[in-house]
Amino acid sequence: MPALRLLVVEDDATSLELMTELLEQLKAEVHPVVDSQEATSLIERDRFDVIFLDLTMPIVSGFELAKLVRESSCNKATPIVIITGRDEQDTMHLSFSLGATYFLQKPVDTQKLGPLLKKIQEPSFENRRLRSRVPLNADVTCALGDRVLNGLIWNISQGGIQLEVAGLELGSTVRISFILPQPATVIRAQGVVAWERGGRQGLYFTEMSVENQEMVRAYVLRN
Repeated sequence: MPALRLLVVEDDATSLELMTELLEQLKAEVHPVVDSQEATSLIERDRFDVIFLDLTMPIVSGFELAKLVRESSCNKATPIVIITGRDEQDTMHLSFSLGATYFLQKPVDTQKLGPLLKKIQEPSFENRRLRSRVPLNADVTCALGDRVLNGLIWNISQGGIQLEVAGLELGSTVRISFILPQPATVIRAQGVVAWERGGRQGLYFTEMSVENQEMVRAYVLRN
């Protein structure tokens, strides 16, 4: 099996060197980058199997880089691993809403990285990540201030849902609830309506409990 090509973006030189050593011990081909601006051009130009991002960087933050990865032509489906010392739930929520695949706390060691890379190398993982949005036929309730709107969900990804709700407007911040099957679980979240066309809307999650995040991720991977 060919070595995984990894991009690691970290503005602290010592931390970058440590991450590079750990990943090379796992037989990966590592491309370490200390300058997040340099990383923006690499993301557009070169294809990677996994991209590791530190969140707190000057000029271009890890959040901004994650968004650029998902908008890029080369790496839009590439797994993103967020590496950070921050443990606030809002940080995790925002990371996932921008397209992060995994969220690891510092310090990172080979006991954390080894299983993660092995999972990514599984043939089934490639298929799963390429179809990150899976069908979901479910009723949804949307609350906008004191207004309550009801509609349908058509599909779901780790970062958001496609739904059909009359009266839901572009740019709205919405509190939603719906039932995720297998097993039946009530999911509650907050999101922003990012696009609207053909009577349907795309909503990106901005707040969701860690437990609900895990349920959504498991559902997407199963389907």
